[in-house]
Amino acid sequence: MIVDDSVVARTVLARMLESSGKFVVANAVGNVQAALGFLETQQVDIVLLDIEMPGVDGLTALPDVLAASGGAKVLIVSSTCDDGAAATIQALALGAADTLVKPGIGAFAGKFSEVLHEKVKRLLDAPAEASGAMRGNLAACKVADDFDVVAIGASTGGIHALSQLLREVPPDFQVPILITQHLPGSFMSYFATQLAVLAGRPCEVATDCMRIRPGRLIVAPGDAHLRCVRMSDGTAIRLSHDRVANGCMPSVDPMLASVAQTYGARALAIVLSGMGRDGSEGARAIVQAGGSVVVQDRESSVVWGMPGSVFNAGQASAALSPSDIGRLIASRKRPS
Repeated sequence: MIVDDSVVARTVLARMLESSGKFVVANAVGNVQAALGFLETQQVDIVLLDIEMPGVDGLTALPDVLAASGGAKVLIVSSTCDDGAAATIQALALGAADTLVKPGIGAFAGKFSEVLHEKVKRLLDAPAEASGAMRGNLAACKVADDFDVVAIGASTGGIHALSQLLREVPPDFQVPILITQHLPGSFMSYFATQLAVLAGRPCEVATDCMRIRPGRLIVAPGDAHLRCVRMSDGTAIRLSHDRVANGCMPSVDPMLASVAQTYGARALAIVLSGMGRDGSEGARAIVQAGGSVVVQDRESSVVWGMPGSVFNAGQASAALSPSDIGRLIASRKRPS
């Protein structure tokens, strides 16, 4: 379903999607009220949602659209989603599966059409990336009773999962949290600001040689891998730009591998929603070092590729919802 107040945009988007022969546009409406009314009786797989619309805007309506759609993935298609835009981070934090910058009328052809088809196809194909998850039991999770660091990796759907997770961790929780989220560098400053608000604690974009301090959130920059190293007086961040097998930049694998080497059995790794397999090699290193790995469950994931690959490899102690993972983190002993 397409939700856009511009009749031209609705028409062009519908033609683009249906011309491929792979997609069917169930409806194209001009406002949120019409979209919610349609979803009361009809089911769709994907909703293309504009942000700037008269009446109720797309961001305000997003939670209601997600609830009414019964599991459909929402792709925000809006001119406000340019590089570094606050609207992009807000949409992803509210549960949008992905975003796409809508070009001006007359510039819809060519590259935009290719990107639109690819994004929709990947979101529709996403559930098949992994299978067979069993939801974990929070009380029965075999996770170490104590840890000195939490390392979180995420991609598509991860920002919303992070927001749910961090809400369950009290602001005075002192274990440092390292985060690698697949995002371009231009988004990172605003992303860190949003995480600081959600978590109620300082959040910084990693810089080379930055010290890892208690109670801090540190996020990987968009153009470098976040690694950690042991120093004579604690631990520090080292950034690297090495190519990795999965092709991601930043990548979860080098972060987790370095955490395993630095913290060993006192490391807790979390792999949240994301496409592909980034994090699976790093999770193996965590387990081999005696640390613990928990992944997001399939039911709550936008894409169960990354967490599913870790789970199906037998590296995860449990598959939980983001809120349960947050409660699990908060329930552990704190360093003295």
